[in-house]
Amino acid sequence: MNNALPLVIAIPMITAVISLLGRHRPGMQKGVGLAGSLALLSTSIAILAGVLLEGILSVQIGNWPAPYGITLVADVLSSLLTLVAAVVVLLVSIASWTEIDPDRVAFGYHPLLHILTMGICGSFLTGDVFNLYVWFEVMLISSFVLLGFGGERAQLEGTTKYVTLNLLSSTLFLAGIGVLYGTFGTLNMADLALQLRGPTHAHLAETLATLFLLAFGIKAAVFPLFFWLPASYHTPPVPVSAVFAGLLTKVGIYALVRFFTLIFSGDAAVMHRIILVLAAFTMVVGILGALPQRDFRRIVSFNLISHIGTLLVGLGIFTPLALAGTVFYLMHDIVTKTCLFLFTSIVQRLGGCADIGKLGGLYRSHPFMALLFLLAALSVGGIPPLSGFWGKLILVQAGIAEKEYWLVAAVFGAGFLTLYSMSTLWSEVFWKDRPEAIGDPECECVGRTFLPLSLVTPIGILVFLIVVMGIWPSPFFHLAELAARQLSDPQMYIQKILQGKP
Repeated sequence: MNNALPLVIAIPMITAVISLLGRHRPGMQKGVGLAGSLALLSTSIAILAGVLLEGILSVQIGNWPAPYGITLVADVLSSLLTLVAAVVVLLVSIASWTEIDPDRVAFGYHPLLHILTMGICGSFLTGDVFNLYVWFEVMLISSFVLLGFGGERAQLEGTTKYVTLNLLSSTLFLAGIGVLYGTFGTLNMADLALQLRGPTHAHLAETLATLFLLAFGIKAAVFPLFFWLPASYHTPPVPVSAVFAGLLTKVGIYALVRFFTLIFSGDAAVMHRIILVLAAFTMVVGILGALPQRDFRRIVSFNLISHIGTLLVGLGIFTPLALAGTVFYLMHDIVTKTCLFLFTSIVQRLGGCADIGKLGGLYRSHPFMALLFLLAALSVGGIPPLSGFWGKLILVQAGIAEKEYWLVAAVFGAGFLTLYSMSTLWSEVFWKDRPEAIGDPECECVGRTFLPLSLVTPIGILVFLIVVMGIWPSPFFHLAELAARQLSDPQMYIQKILQGKP
Protein backbone atom coordinates (compact mmCIF):
# COMPACT_ATOMS: atom_id res chain seq x y z
CA MET A 1 0.00 0.00 0.00
CA ASN A 2 3.00 2.35 0.49
CA ASN A 3 3.54 2.40 -3.26
CA ALA A 4 0.04 3.86 -3.76
CA LEU A 5 1.08 7.20 -2.24
CA PRO A 6 2.79 8.58 -5.40
CA LEU A 7 -0.37 7.74 -7.37
CA VAL A 8 -2.30 10.45 -5.52
CA ILE A 9 0.08 12.97 -7.09
CA ALA A 10 0.56 11.18 -10.43
CA ILE A 11 -3.15 10.75 -11.20
CA PRO A 12 -4.09 14.46 -11.26
CA MET A 13 -0.84 15.26 -13.11
CA ILE A 14 -1.62 12.70 -15.85
CA THR A 15 -5.23 13.89 -15.95
CA ALA A 16 -4.04 17.48 -16.45
CA VAL A 17 -1.64 16.51 -19.25
CA ILE A 18 -4.24 14.48 -21.15
CA SER A 19 -6.83 17.25 -20.70
CA LEU A 20 -4.34 19.77 -22.05
CA LEU A 21 -3.80 17.65 -25.16
CA GLY A 22 -7.54 17.86 -25.81
CA ARG A 23 -7.88 21.57 -25.06
CA HIS A 24 -10.04 22.13 -28.18
CA ARG A 25 -12.32 19.19 -27.34
CA PRO A 26 -14.48 20.10 -24.32
CA GLY A 27 -16.23 16.73 -24.30
CA MET A 28 -12.91 14.92 -24.03
CA GLN A 29 -11.79 17.19 -21.19
CA LYS A 30 -14.97 16.47 -19.25
CA GLY A 31 -14.58 12.72 -19.70
CA VAL A 32 -10.89 12.70 -18.83
CA GLY A 33 -11.52 14.91 -15.80
CA LEU A 34 -14.28 12.63 -14.55
CA ALA A 35 -12.15 9.51 -15.04
CA GLY A 36 -9.17 11.10 -13.32
CA SER A 37 -11.27 12.32 -10.40
CA LEU A 38 -12.79 8.87 -9.92
CA ALA A 39 -9.34 7.26 -10.06
CA LEU A 40 -8.08 9.74 -7.44
CA LEU A 41 -11.09 9.02 -5.23
CA SER A 42 -10.55 5.25 -5.47
CA THR A 43 -6.84 5.57 -4.66
CA SER A 44 -7.56 7.87 -1.72
CA ILE A 45 -10.06 5.37 -0.29
CA ALA A 46 -7.49 2.59 -0.62
CA ILE A 47 -4.81 4.67 1.13
CA LEU A 48 -7.10 5.57 4.04
CA ALA A 49 -8.06 1.90 4.37
CA GLY A 50 -4.36 0.98 4.36
CA VAL A 51 -3.59 3.54 7.07
CA LEU A 52 -6.41 2.19 9.25
CA LEU A 53 -5.23 -1.40 8.77
CA GLU A 54 -1.45 -1.01 8.77
CA GLY A 55 -0.77 2.29 10.52
CA ILE A 56 1.20 5.20 9.10
CA LEU A 57 2.34 4.62 5.50
CA SER A 58 5.49 6.11 3.99
CA VAL A 59 7.59 5.79 0.86
CA GLN A 60 11.01 7.17 -0.06
CA ILE A 61 11.11 8.34 -3.67
CA GLY A 62 14.15 6.91 -5.45
CA ASN A 63 14.93 4.66 -2.44
CA TRP A 64 17.03 7.36 -0.79
CA PRO A 65 16.74 6.78 2.95
CA ALA A 66 15.25 9.44 5.21
CA PRO A 67 16.17 12.15 5.98
CA TYR A 68 18.02 12.52 2.65
CA GLY A 69 15.37 11.53 0.13
CA ILE A 70 11.92 12.80 -0.80
CA THR A 71 9.44 11.42 1.70
CA LEU A 72 5.75 10.84 1.16
CA VAL A 73 3.81 9.91 4.27
CA ALA A 74 0.16 9.25 5.05
CA ASP A 75 -1.24 9.18 8.56
CA VAL A 76 -4.93 9.32 9.40
CA LEU A 77 -5.13 13.12 9.07
CA SER A 78 -3.36 13.43 5.71
CA SER A 79 -5.10 10.41 4.16
CA LEU A 80 -8.49 11.59 5.42
CA LEU A 81 -7.99 15.08 3.98
CA THR A 82 -6.78 13.61 0.70
CA LEU A 83 -9.99 11.58 0.49
CA VAL A 84 -12.20 14.59 1.27
CA ALA A 85 -10.26 16.65 -1.31
CA ALA A 86 -10.85 13.93 -3.92
CA VAL A 87 -14.60 14.05 -3.22
CA VAL A 88 -14.68 17.85 -3.54
CA VAL A 89 -12.67 17.88 -6.77
CA LEU A 90 -14.91 15.21 -8.30
CA LEU A 91 -18.09 17.12 -7.47
CA VAL A 92 -16.69 20.51 -8.53
CA SER A 93 -15.43 18.96 -11.75
CA ILE A 94 -18.97 17.74 -12.51
CA ALA A 95 -20.47 21.13 -11.64
CA SER A 96 -17.97 22.75 -14.01
CA TRP A 97 -19.53 21.00 -17.01
CA THR A 98 -22.24 23.65 -17.22
CA GLU A 99 -20.89 26.43 -14.99
CA ILE A 100 -17.63 27.12 -16.85
CA ASP A 101 -18.01 28.88 -20.19
CA PRO A 102 -16.39 27.48 -23.37
CA ASP A 103 -13.75 30.22 -23.54
CA ARG A 104 -12.36 29.32 -20.12
CA VAL A 105 -12.47 25.62 -21.03
CA ALA A 106 -10.48 26.34 -24.19
CA PHE A 107 -7.89 28.29 -22.21
CA GLY A 108 -7.19 25.31 -19.93
CA TYR A 109 -9.65 25.40 -17.04
CA HIS A 110 -9.78 21.61 -16.59
CA PRO A 111 -5.98 21.02 -16.71
CA LEU A 112 -5.48 23.84 -14.21
CA LEU A 113 -8.08 22.37 -11.87
CA HIS A 114 -6.20 19.08 -11.79
CA ILE A 115 -2.81 20.75 -11.39
CA LEU A 116 -4.33 22.56 -8.41
CA THR A 117 -5.49 19.15 -7.12
CA MET A 118 -1.97 17.78 -7.53
CA GLY A 119 -0.60 20.62 -5.41
CA ILE A 120 -3.23 20.08 -2.71
CA CYS A 121 -2.63 16.32 -2.50
CA GLY A 122 1.13 16.80 -2.54
CA SER A 123 0.85 19.26 0.36
CA PHE A 124 -1.13 16.76 2.41
CA LEU A 125 1.25 13.85 1.78
CA THR A 126 4.73 15.36 1.83
CA GLY A 127 7.04 14.66 4.74
CA ASP A 128 9.57 17.32 3.78
CA VAL A 129 9.37 21.06 4.44
CA PHE A 130 10.91 22.13 1.13
CA ASN A 131 8.60 19.88 -0.85
CA LEU A 132 5.69 21.35 1.09
CA TYR A 133 6.85 24.72 -0.26
CA VAL A 134 7.05 23.28 -3.79
CA TRP A 135 3.51 21.90 -3.59
CA PHE A 136 2.26 25.17 -2.17
CA GLU A 137 3.70 26.97 -5.19
CA VAL A 138 2.22 24.46 -7.65
CA MET A 139 -1.12 24.96 -5.96
CA LEU A 140 -0.85 28.74 -5.80
CA ILE A 141 0.39 29.31 -9.36
CA SER A 142 -2.55 27.34 -10.76
CA SER A 143 -4.91 29.19 -8.41
CA PHE A 144 -3.55 32.55 -9.62
CA VAL A 145 -4.53 31.67 -13.19
CA LEU A 146 -7.91 30.23 -12.24
CA LEU A 147 -8.71 33.33 -10.21
CA GLY A 148 -7.84 35.70 -13.05
CA PHE A 149 -9.55 33.74 -15.83
CA GLY A 150 -11.74 36.06 -17.88
CA GLY A 151 -9.79 39.26 -17.28
CA GLU A 152 -12.77 41.13 -15.82
CA ARG A 153 -11.94 44.19 -13.74
CA ALA A 154 -13.25 42.73 -10.46
CA GLN A 155 -11.33 39.50 -11.09
CA LEU A 156 -8.05 41.30 -11.79
CA GLU A 157 -8.46 43.43 -8.67
CA GLY A 158 -9.16 40.35 -6.54
CA THR A 159 -6.29 38.45 -8.15
CA THR A 160 -3.86 41.30 -7.42
CA LYS A 161 -4.69 41.23 -3.70
CA TYR A 162 -4.58 37.43 -3.65
CA VAL A 163 -1.22 37.27 -5.40
CA THR A 164 0.37 40.03 -3.29
CA LEU A 165 -0.51 38.52 0.08
CA ASN A 166 0.33 34.98 -0.98
CA LEU A 167 3.70 36.05 -2.37
CA LEU A 168 4.42 37.63 1.02
CA SER A 169 3.42 34.35 2.64
CA SER A 170 5.69 32.39 0.30
CA THR A 171 8.58 34.74 1.06
CA LEU A 172 8.17 34.19 4.81
CA PHE A 173 7.87 30.44 4.22
CA LEU A 174 11.06 30.36 2.14
CA ALA A 175 12.93 32.44 4.72
CA GLY A 176 11.94 29.94 7.42
CA ILE A 177 13.14 27.08 5.23
CA GLY A 178 16.50 28.79 4.76
CA VAL A 179 16.96 29.21 8.51
CA LEU A 180 15.97 25.59 9.15
CA TYR A 181 18.37 24.18 6.59
CA GLY A 182 21.20 26.52 7.51
CA THR A 183 20.91 25.53 11.17
CA PHE A 184 20.08 21.83 11.05
CA GLY A 185 21.17 20.67 7.58
CA THR A 186 17.88 18.87 6.98
CA LEU A 187 14.32 19.67 5.96
CA ASN A 188 12.77 16.30 6.71
CA MET A 189 9.90 16.97 9.11
CA ALA A 190 10.56 13.95 11.31
CA ASP A 191 14.29 14.72 11.52
CA LEU A 192 13.57 18.37 12.35
CA ALA A 193 11.17 17.29 15.09
CA LEU A 194 14.00 15.34 16.73
CA GLN A 195 16.61 18.09 16.39
CA LEU A 196 14.37 20.85 17.73
CA ARG A 197 13.65 18.98 20.96
CA GLY A 198 15.17 20.13 24.21
CA PRO A 199 16.24 23.55 25.50
CA THR A 200 19.26 24.00 23.19
CA HIS A 201 17.28 25.58 20.35
CA ALA A 202 14.38 26.95 22.41
CA HIS A 203 14.72 30.59 21.30
CA LEU A 204 15.31 29.63 17.68
CA ALA A 205 12.26 27.37 17.79
CA GLU A 206 10.09 30.24 19.05
CA THR A 207 11.34 32.54 16.29
CA LEU A 208 10.78 29.93 13.59
CA ALA A 209 7.36 29.05 15.00
CA THR A 210 6.35 32.72 14.74
CA LEU A 211 7.64 32.92 11.17
CA PHE A 212 5.73 29.84 10.04
CA LEU A 213 2.63 30.96 11.94
CA LEU A 214 2.67 34.16 9.89
CA ALA A 215 3.33 32.33 6.61
CA PHE A 216 0.61 29.72 7.04
CA GLY A 217 -1.72 32.17 8.76
CA ILE A 218 -1.80 34.29 5.61
CA LYS A 219 -2.55 31.26 3.47
CA ALA A 220 -5.30 30.16 5.87
CA ALA A 221 -6.79 33.71 6.09
CA VAL A 222 -6.24 34.10 9.83
CA PHE A 223 -6.84 37.47 11.55
CA PRO A 224 -5.59 40.11 10.81
CA LEU A 225 -4.30 39.08 7.34
CA PHE A 226 -7.55 37.75 5.94
CA PHE A 227 -8.84 40.68 3.88
CA TRP A 228 -7.57 39.22 0.60
CA LEU A 229 -10.12 36.37 0.82
CA PRO A 230 -13.45 38.27 0.68
CA ALA A 231 -11.88 40.62 -1.86
CA SER A 232 -11.09 37.78 -4.26
CA TYR A 233 -13.26 34.69 -3.66
CA HIS A 234 -16.44 36.32 -5.00
CA THR A 235 -14.90 37.28 -8.37
CA PRO A 236 -14.10 34.05 -10.31
CA PRO A 237 -16.61 31.52 -11.69
CA VAL A 238 -18.51 29.73 -8.93
CA PRO A 239 -16.80 26.31 -9.26
CA VAL A 240 -13.43 28.02 -8.80
CA SER A 241 -14.69 29.81 -5.68
CA ALA A 242 -16.11 26.53 -4.39
CA VAL A 243 -12.86 24.57 -4.66
CA PHE A 244 -10.89 27.51 -3.24
CA ALA A 245 -13.23 27.83 -0.24
CA GLY A 246 -13.37 24.11 0.35
CA LEU A 247 -9.68 23.28 0.04
CA LEU A 248 -7.15 26.11 -0.34
CA THR A 249 -7.52 27.70 3.08
CA LYS A 250 -7.66 24.22 4.62
CA VAL A 251 -4.18 23.46 3.28
CA GLY A 252 -2.96 26.39 5.37
CA ILE A 253 -4.78 24.99 8.42
CA TYR A 254 -3.28 21.55 7.74
CA ALA A 255 0.22 23.02 7.59
CA LEU A 256 -0.31 24.80 10.92
CA VAL A 257 -1.57 21.61 12.54
CA ARG A 258 1.29 19.55 11.13
CA PHE A 259 4.03 22.00 12.14
CA PHE A 260 2.70 22.73 15.63
CA THR A 261 2.05 19.09 16.52
CA LEU A 262 5.24 17.67 15.01
CA ILE A 263 8.10 20.12 14.46
CA PHE A 264 7.20 22.62 17.20
CA SER A 265 5.61 20.11 19.55
CA GLY A 266 7.88 20.83 22.52
CA ASP A 267 7.42 23.57 25.11
CA ALA A 268 5.26 25.84 22.97
CA ALA A 269 2.69 27.06 25.52
CA VAL A 270 3.18 30.70 24.46
CA MET A 271 2.62 29.92 20.78
CA HIS A 272 -0.54 27.95 21.52
CA ARG A 273 -1.83 30.87 23.61
CA ILE A 274 -1.18 33.18 20.64
CA ILE A 275 -3.05 30.75 18.38
CA LEU A 276 -6.00 30.81 20.79
CA VAL A 277 -6.15 34.61 20.68
CA LEU A 278 -5.91 34.61 16.88
CA ALA A 279 -8.66 31.99 16.75
CA ALA A 280 -11.01 34.12 18.84
CA PHE A 281 -10.37 37.28 16.80
CA THR A 282 -10.75 35.39 13.50
CA MET A 283 -14.06 33.88 14.60
CA VAL A 284 -15.58 37.12 15.81
CA VAL A 285 -14.19 39.59 13.25
CA GLY A 286 -14.96 37.23 10.37
CA ILE A 287 -18.63 36.85 11.24
CA LEU A 288 -19.01 40.56 12.08
CA GLY A 289 -17.73 41.26 8.57
CA ALA A 290 -20.48 39.06 7.11
CA LEU A 291 -23.39 40.92 8.72
CA PRO A 292 -23.40 44.13 6.60
CA GLN A 293 -22.70 42.34 3.29
CA ARG A 294 -25.36 42.11 0.56
CA ASP A 295 -23.58 39.92 -1.98
CA PHE A 296 -24.26 36.19 -1.50
CA ARG A 297 -20.69 35.07 -2.07
CA ARG A 298 -19.18 37.80 0.09
CA ILE A 299 -21.43 36.76 2.98
CA VAL A 300 -20.29 33.16 2.64
CA SER A 301 -16.66 34.31 2.29
CA PHE A 302 -16.75 36.13 5.64
CA ASN A 303 -18.43 33.09 7.20
CA LEU A 304 -15.52 31.04 5.84
CA ILE A 305 -13.06 33.34 7.63
CA SER A 306 -14.96 32.98 10.90
CA HIS A 307 -14.82 29.20 10.72
CA ILE A 308 -11.09 29.28 10.03
CA GLY A 309 -10.93 30.67 13.56
CA THR A 310 -13.06 27.80 14.82
CA LEU A 311 -10.62 25.34 13.28
CA LEU A 312 -7.74 26.98 15.13
CA VAL A 313 -9.44 26.51 18.51
CA GLY A 314 -8.44 22.86 18.76
CA LEU A 315 -4.82 23.57 17.86
CA GLY A 316 -4.69 26.35 20.44
CA ILE A 317 -6.13 24.22 23.26
CA PHE A 318 -3.83 21.38 22.14
CA THR A 319 -5.40 18.40 23.87
CA PRO A 320 -6.35 15.13 22.14
CA LEU A 321 -10.05 15.97 22.45
CA ALA A 322 -9.53 19.47 21.05
CA LEU A 323 -7.47 18.15 18.12
CA ALA A 324 -10.20 15.59 17.42
CA GLY A 325 -12.69 18.45 17.35
CA THR A 326 -10.55 20.33 14.84
CA VAL A 327 -10.27 17.29 12.56
CA PHE A 328 -14.03 16.64 12.73
CA TYR A 329 -14.84 20.29 12.09
CA LEU A 330 -12.33 20.33 9.25
CA MET A 331 -14.24 17.57 7.44
CA HIS A 332 -17.52 19.39 8.06
CA ASP A 333 -16.22 22.77 6.93
CA ILE A 334 -14.73 21.51 3.66
CA VAL A 335 -18.06 19.94 2.70
CA THR A 336 -20.33 22.80 3.80
CA LYS A 337 -18.29 25.66 2.34
CA THR A 338 -18.00 23.88 -1.01
CA CYS A 339 -21.77 23.35 -0.93
CA LEU A 340 -22.61 26.96 -0.04
CA PHE A 341 -20.40 28.39 -2.76
CA LEU A 342 -21.94 26.05 -5.35
CA PHE A 343 -25.31 27.34 -4.21
CA THR A 344 -24.28 30.71 -5.62
CA SER A 345 -24.79 29.24 -9.09
CA ILE A 346 -28.28 28.12 -8.11
CA VAL A 347 -29.11 31.59 -6.80
CA GLN A 348 -27.70 33.35 -9.84
CA ARG A 349 -29.52 31.01 -12.22
CA LEU A 350 -32.87 31.38 -10.47
CA GLY A 351 -32.57 35.00 -9.40
CA GLY A 352 -30.32 36.46 -12.05
CA CYS A 353 -27.91 38.11 -9.57
CA ALA A 354 -26.14 37.65 -6.23
CA ASP A 355 -27.48 40.78 -4.48
CA ILE A 356 -29.70 39.39 -1.72
CA GLY A 357 -31.72 42.62 -1.64
CA LYS A 358 -32.90 41.96 -5.20
CA LEU A 359 -33.72 38.30 -4.60
CA GLY A 360 -36.57 36.45 -2.95
CA GLY A 361 -39.36 33.94 -3.42
CA LEU A 362 -37.13 30.99 -4.36
CA TYR A 363 -38.79 28.82 -1.68
CA ARG A 364 -42.06 28.96 -3.60
CA SER A 365 -40.61 28.29 -7.03
CA HIS A 366 -37.98 25.69 -6.03
CA PRO A 367 -38.83 24.24 -2.59
CA PHE A 368 -36.43 21.29 -2.91
CA MET A 369 -33.41 23.52 -3.51
CA ALA A 370 -34.59 25.79 -0.68
CA LEU A 371 -34.64 22.76 1.64
CA LEU A 372 -31.12 21.74 0.61
CA PHE A 373 -29.83 25.24 1.30
CA LEU A 374 -31.61 25.34 4.65
CA LEU A 375 -29.92 22.10 5.76
CA ALA A 376 -26.48 23.39 4.75
CA ALA A 377 -27.11 26.78 6.41
CA LEU A 378 -28.34 25.23 9.67
CA SER A 379 -25.27 23.00 9.74
CA VAL A 380 -23.01 26.03 9.36
CA GLY A 381 -24.93 27.63 12.23
CA GLY A 382 -24.27 24.60 14.43
CA ILE A 383 -27.86 23.39 14.78
CA PRO A 384 -28.26 19.74 15.86
CA PRO A 385 -28.28 17.09 14.60
CA LEU A 386 -26.30 18.35 11.59
CA SER A 387 -22.53 18.04 11.20
CA GLY A 388 -21.60 21.54 12.37
CA PHE A 389 -23.15 20.92 15.78
CA TRP A 390 -20.92 17.97 16.67
CA GLY A 391 -17.66 19.66 15.70
CA LYS A 392 -18.44 22.72 17.81
CA LEU A 393 -19.69 20.56 20.69
CA ILE A 394 -16.36 18.70 20.83
CA LEU A 395 -14.40 21.96 20.78
CA VAL A 396 -16.62 23.47 23.50
CA GLN A 397 -16.14 20.36 25.69
CA ALA A 398 -12.37 20.62 25.20
CA GLY A 399 -12.45 24.33 26.11
CA ILE A 400 -14.48 23.71 29.27
CA ALA A 401 -12.16 20.87 30.29
CA GLU A 402 -9.19 23.26 30.07
CA LYS A 403 -11.14 26.10 31.78
CA GLU A 404 -10.86 28.31 28.69
CA TYR A 405 -14.25 29.85 29.35
CA TRP A 406 -13.56 33.07 27.44
CA LEU A 407 -12.84 31.00 24.33
CA VAL A 408 -16.02 28.97 24.82
CA ALA A 409 -17.91 32.28 25.01
CA ALA A 410 -16.27 33.38 21.74
CA VAL A 411 -17.32 30.10 20.06
CA PHE A 412 -20.92 30.56 21.26
CA GLY A 413 -20.98 34.23 20.25
CA ALA A 414 -19.59 33.55 16.78
CA GLY A 415 -21.98 30.60 16.43
CA PHE A 416 -25.00 32.75 17.29
CA LEU A 417 -23.96 35.43 14.78
CA THR A 418 -23.33 32.74 12.15
CA LEU A 419 -26.85 31.43 12.66
CA TYR A 420 -28.18 34.98 12.34
CA SER A 421 -26.18 35.47 9.13
CA MET A 422 -27.45 32.22 7.62
CA SER A 423 -31.02 33.03 8.69
CA THR A 424 -30.72 36.38 6.92
CA LEU A 425 -29.58 34.64 3.74
CA TRP A 426 -32.50 32.20 3.94
CA SER A 427 -35.00 34.97 4.59
CA GLU A 428 -33.72 37.34 1.91
CA VAL A 429 -33.07 34.83 -0.87
CA PHE A 430 -35.67 32.14 -0.33
CA TRP A 431 -38.48 33.28 1.98
CA LYS A 432 -39.39 36.93 1.36
CA ASP A 433 -41.26 38.08 -1.72
CA ARG A 434 -39.14 39.04 -4.69
CA PRO A 435 -38.90 42.87 -4.96
CA GLU A 436 -40.42 43.10 -8.46
CA ALA A 437 -43.33 41.01 -7.23
CA ILE A 438 -44.24 43.86 -4.90
CA GLY A 439 -43.54 46.61 -7.41
CA ASP A 440 -39.85 47.42 -6.88
CA PRO A 441 -38.83 49.26 -10.10
CA GLU A 442 -35.08 49.07 -9.32
CA CYS A 443 -34.78 45.28 -9.47
CA GLU A 444 -33.42 44.31 -12.86
CA CYS A 445 -32.40 40.73 -12.10
CA VAL A 446 -33.81 38.25 -14.57
CA GLY A 447 -33.24 34.61 -13.70
CA ARG A 448 -33.78 31.26 -15.37
CA THR A 449 -35.84 28.33 -14.19
CA PHE A 450 -33.65 25.56 -15.62
CA LEU A 451 -31.25 23.88 -13.20
CA PRO A 452 -28.79 21.45 -14.83
CA LEU A 453 -28.38 18.04 -13.26
CA SER A 454 -24.60 18.52 -13.28
CA LEU A 455 -25.08 21.33 -10.73
CA VAL A 456 -27.92 19.93 -8.64
CA THR A 457 -26.29 16.51 -8.19
CA PRO A 458 -23.03 17.73 -6.53
CA ILE A 459 -25.02 19.98 -4.20
CA GLY A 460 -27.36 17.11 -3.32
CA ILE A 461 -24.41 14.81 -2.56
CA LEU A 462 -22.73 17.43 -0.36
CA VAL A 463 -25.94 18.05 1.62
CA PHE A 464 -26.35 14.29 1.97
CA LEU A 465 -22.85 14.11 3.49
CA ILE A 466 -23.72 16.97 5.86
CA VAL A 467 -26.81 15.11 7.06
CA VAL A 468 -25.01 11.76 7.36
CA MET A 469 -22.19 13.31 9.41
CA GLY A 470 -24.86 14.82 11.64
CA ILE A 471 -27.16 11.88 12.29
CA TRP A 472 -24.36 9.27 12.27
CA PRO A 473 -21.29 11.06 13.66
CA SER A 474 -19.67 8.04 15.36
CA PRO A 475 -17.50 6.77 12.46
CA PHE A 476 -16.38 10.29 11.59
CA PHE A 477 -15.53 11.07 15.21
CA HIS A 478 -13.66 7.77 15.41
CA LEU A 479 -11.51 8.83 12.46
CA ALA A 480 -10.98 12.26 14.04
CA GLU A 481 -10.01 10.61 17.32
CA LEU A 482 -7.48 8.36 15.59
CA ALA A 483 -6.01 11.36 13.79
CA ALA A 484 -5.79 13.30 17.07
CA ARG A 485 -4.10 10.38 18.79
CA GLN A 486 -1.37 10.31 16.14
CA LEU A 487 -0.98 14.09 16.26
CA SER A 488 -0.68 14.01 20.05
CA ASP A 489 2.06 11.37 19.89
CA PRO A 490 4.43 12.49 17.09
CA GLN A 491 6.88 9.73 18.04
CA MET A 492 4.87 7.27 15.92
CA TYR A 493 5.30 9.52 12.89
CA ILE A 494 9.02 10.03 13.56
CA GLN A 495 9.77 6.34 14.00
CA LYS A 496 7.93 5.41 10.84
CA ILE A 497 9.89 7.91 8.73
CA LEU A 498 13.34 7.44 10.28
CA GLN A 499 12.95 3.69 10.82
CA GLY A 500 14.10 3.79 14.44
CA LYS A 501 17.12 6.06 13.87
CA PRO A 502 17.97 8.20 16.91
